[in-house]
Amino acid sequence: QVQLVESGGGLVQAGGSLRLSCAVSASLFNFYDMDWYRQAPGKQRELVAAFSRGVTNYADSVKGRFTISRDYDKNTIYLQMNSLKPEDTAVYYCSVENRLGRYWGQGTQVTVSS
Repeated sequence: QVQLVESGGGLVQAGGSLRLSCAVSASLFNFYDMDWYRQAPGKQRELVAAFSRGVTNYADSVKGRFTISRDYDKNTIYLQMNSLKPEDTAVYYCSVENRLGRYWGQGTQVTVSS
C-alpha cells in the first residue's frame, strides 16, 4: 500500500508564502500523475496543480502563484504557494496515480488570514 504524508501547512497572513511537502512511500517513478488538491469548508475537492505524463497544469485561481515540483531522490512532491489569499484557505491533499489506482494523503490545513 502506498502511503503519502503531507506537511508544511499552517496559518499565514495574506500575501505570505508556504511550502507544502508530500512524502511518498514508493518511488515517484512508479506514478504517472502527481497532484495537489484542496477542499475548502462546504466546497468540493478541487485540483490545484498537476504533473501528469510530463505536463504541468494549474487551476486558473493559482496560476502564477503556486508551483508544483518533485524530488525523485527524496520521493517527495512539493507545492510552493506564494501571494496567498484568504480564499486559498483549505485542506490540501497530495495524490498520486499509477495503473493500480490513485492514492491520497491525509491532508494538511492551510489557513490564510486577511
